[in-house]
Amino acid sequence: MHINLIKIDYLNPEHQAHLLYLLNHYAEDAMGGGKPLSNYAKENLTTELAKRPNAFTFIAYADGKPAGIANCFEGFSTFASKPLINIHDLAVHTDFRGKGISKMLMQAVSDEGKKRQCCKITLEVLTGNKIAFNAYLKFGFKPYELKPENGSATFMELYL
Repeated sequence: MHINLIKIDYLNPEHQAHLLYLLNHYAEDAMGGGKPLSNYAKENLTTELAKRPNAFTFIAYADGKPAGIANCFEGFSTFASKPLINIHDLAVHTDFRGKGISKMLMQAVSDEGKKRQCCKITLEVLTGNKIAFNAYLKFGFKPYELKPENGSATFMELYL
């Protein structure tokens, strides 16, 4: 199986279709919430991403078929006074799992972070997603903490 990674052009219709296909597949998975993307998201996602210069997406193709994505955003660490990258979505289509695609995507994001002189990469993972959690640990990620006695950070949200 030949795997090829590229950075998506959000204005390219083929890239748009592949991004939406993979993100919807992820959204429908239990670890992505178990529901398809809304019509609003399908109609607006790529246009909105194209407006954001800090957004970038890597897509993996396996033998020419869309197989995985990493949707990322550049942020900023005030403590380090350097940019950082947040992987907002990292997903591999069920047909292509277990083939090293997530590792390739994480490496591409890491390489991009080094090019941008970022201090770190952040991501969120559900505690029940043991396969992803272990893959991230294997790649070198660890739960965020400043001091072990203060505990690790917890991801929180507030819908607006």
